[in-house]
Parts: sequence; structure tokens; C-alpha cells
Amino acid sequence: MTELAYLADMPSAYVRTFRARIVSLPPGGVVLDRTFFYPAGGGQPGDRGTLRLDEGTEVAVVDVTKSGPSVLHRVRAPPAVVRRLGVGVEVDGTLDWERRYRHMRLHTAQHLLSARAFVRTRLRTRKAVLAGLRATIDLEGPLPPALERELSDDLASVVGEDRPVTILRVPRSEWDREPNAQRSGLVPLPPQVDPVRVIEIDRSDVCPCGGTHVRSTGEIGRVTVEPAVPLPDGGSRLALTLDGSGPPTASG
Repeated sequence: MTELAYLADMPSAYVRTFRARIVSLPPGGVVLDRTFFYPAGGGQPGDRGTLRLDEGTEVAVVDVTKSGPSVLHRVRAPPAVVRRLGVGVEVDGTLDWERRYRHMRLHTAQHLLSARAFVRTRLRTRKAVLAGLRATIDLEGPLPPALERELSDDLASVVGEDRPVTILRVPRSEWDREPNAQRSGLVPLPPQVDPVRVIEIDRSDVCPCGGTHVRSTGEIGRVTVEPAVPLPDGGSRLALTLDGSGPPTASG
């Protein structure tokens, strides 16, 4: 079992290096007792980076996925290097911070887009995908034409106000008390989730989420909302793109 250390609180999403112990070595991968690497899920890609042994040898982490209660860090290195890894060995993990921070900015921007689309249309998001500098959301119905201009203005306003983003933990019984609450997301919570980890963007959105996010909307930087694309099932797809330059890289 791997402790998902990045979930603990908002500062944990900004941890770039950490110490951990190898607990198993499935083919092509490493399972640690704790990790700050995000495993792919919920539309957010997995992190990349390196694992470094005390002697200085490094192996590249090329993908990270969940496997039951464990996190599998898929590694790439010459066989002679991989053989130096062993159960009980301690390693220093280092994240590809530029990639991770881009996903944090993008994920928070996606929550904002889903929230503003819901406010303006009452359409909820049934799927979100992050890739590179772009995020897409699939909505449950068609959108009015030219709505992207209003949504772009909405996001620019919230980013400019630099609203705080916080993590709440709500007992499942309390969360389920309002099954028909006006929320922007349609994705059901797995029955075992308790408490519910909720990302709150001040005066903007409250959404259950196990991903990583920035501490305030000002860190998102400038975004562009693209025209909606109709989907075959009657829904619609909205996309946003981050400004590649973005804000200065946040410190941990």
C-alpha cells in the first residue's frame, strides 16, 4: 500500500523532492511506501521524474499509475542500474516540476471552466481531460453559440482577483445529504470514498476531487476558451488552453 502524500493538504501539491522506501518491485516498476508523484486518474496525467539511490544512481520515472491500494512508478534505466533497486532500499524522488505545475494550473482552470459553464447554462460536466497546455470538458447538452467569449471573460476576472483555493474534507454522510445540490460535475463518487476531498475555489466552485491544484487562481495565468464542439450524443465539448509562458513557477 502506498501513502498518497500529495493529498494531505495544499502545500503537499508543491513538494518537489521526497524520501521514500521501496516496498515491492513488480516488473518494470517500483512501489514506494509513500509518494508525491500523482498517478494518472480523473483526467489528470501521471507525473514523471526520477528516483535516486544514495550512491547517486538515478532511474527515470516515465509513468505513474494506481494499482489497487498501491502506486506503480514505471521506471526506465539500463538493467544493471535497475538491479540496484531492492525492497527496503530508500530513494529520493524528484518530480518533473514544470510538468506537475502545469497540470496543477490546468486542473484548477478546468474546475473554473466547468463552474462558469454551469452557472451560465446549468449544464454539468460529465468528463474532463488534461493534456499538455489544454483541458477539455464534456458537457451534458448543447451550448449557445459564441458562449466562449463570455466564459473567457469570466475566467479572466476570477484569475485577476487571485481567489484562494482550499481543500475541505467532508464526511460522506454529510455530502450525501444533498444529492440534488447544484454542482457542476456529474461524475459519481465511488462508494468507498469517505471523507470526501473537496476543492473549493473561493466564491466560484466546490467540487470533489483527488487531483492537485494551485493555491490561488492568480497562479493559473492567462487562458483562452475555444468555441464549443457538438458531440454525437447531443452533448458538447469545451476546451481551454493555458498561456505557454504562464506565471512565474511557484516555489514549494
